Amino acid sequence: MEKLNSSVVAEFVLLGLSGSQELQLFFFVFFSVLYVVIVLGNLLIILTVTSQASLHSPMYFLLGNLSFVDICQASFATPKMIADFLSERKTISFNGCIAQIFFIHLFTGGEMVLLVSMAYDRYVAICKPLHYVVIMNRRTCTVLVMISWAVGLVHTFSQLSFTVNLPFCGPNIVDSFFCDLPRVTKLACLDSYIIEILIVANSGILSLSTFSLLISSYIIILVTVSFKSSAAMAKAFSTLAAHIMVVILFFGPCIFIYVWPFTTYPVDKVLAIFYTIFTPILNPIIYTLRNRDMKAAMRKVVTQYLKPMRISEMPLIVRNPLY
Repeated sequence: MEKLNSSVVAEFVLLGLSGSQELQLFFFVFFSVLYVVIVLGNLLIILTVTSQASLHSPMYFLLGNLSFVDICQASFATPKMIADFLSERKTISFNGCIAQIFFIHLFTGGEMVLLVSMAYDRYVAICKPLHYVVIMNRRTCTVLVMISWAVGLVHTFSQLSFTVNLPFCGPNIVDSFFCDLPRVTKLACLDSYIIEILIVANSGILSLSTFSLLISSYIIILVTVSFKSSAAMAKAFSTLAAHIMVVILFFGPCIFIYVWPFTTYPVDKVLAIFYTIFTPILNPIIYTLRNRDMKAAMRKVVTQYLKPMRISEMPLIVRNPLY
């Protein structure tokens, strides 16, 4: 396989976000700042969850894992995209292209299942509060995280099985800022219609099944709470609002791109940026701004780490030995 592909197409040319030279510097600064905010914001969440005993609960354990996946998802292509803004010729090796396809499906597939796990955690907390500690124990949380990575691996390996053996014998221009699977498949020197159908079916089954589970869990929670009181209903809706917002922002672009993989639209690049860059930065904002405990713990962590710095910066006072 490697011999066949590397002897003909050794690299792919990425057209990036725009061909305008005037926008390259702006994009470089803009996405550099976004990437730094993504990494620092999600690292702060991970540090807060692991260091604060008050946040050692299933919900925050899953949130910390989501932040880790968001860092990974933002890092598989964003650093290269930022570097390409300063390069006239944007290329990526064949192996590098396959690696990007591997990681994007690993992280997106894993995040889908992780979001379902977080919805299940909220379902148990709201609908079965007396059994919450028993059901959502440490072993259950660990198993849920392991399942998310396992599903991501199965998903990405199944997608790669359709791609790595394709013959690429000439066309090598990818109209995107990373190796997007539907666009790369179109460059193969054969009729890729059946392969594209399989790719859509693979991604569609995972996306629609997890999306259906999420929506069903939210409906069950709201219906269950509606029989209790209006105050409980309002509290449940407030808790689920952040989850629903994340689900819509994450699944919307993915479903749009893979429902019409045979036709490319200019908006596809915007949607690809959305679920690879904007979603990882929105997740920490949405989950922290609506959570008082999380905001208080983050302020405590920031204070703890800034206080030693302030003390070290204070001038030394030499006392007079006569006093």
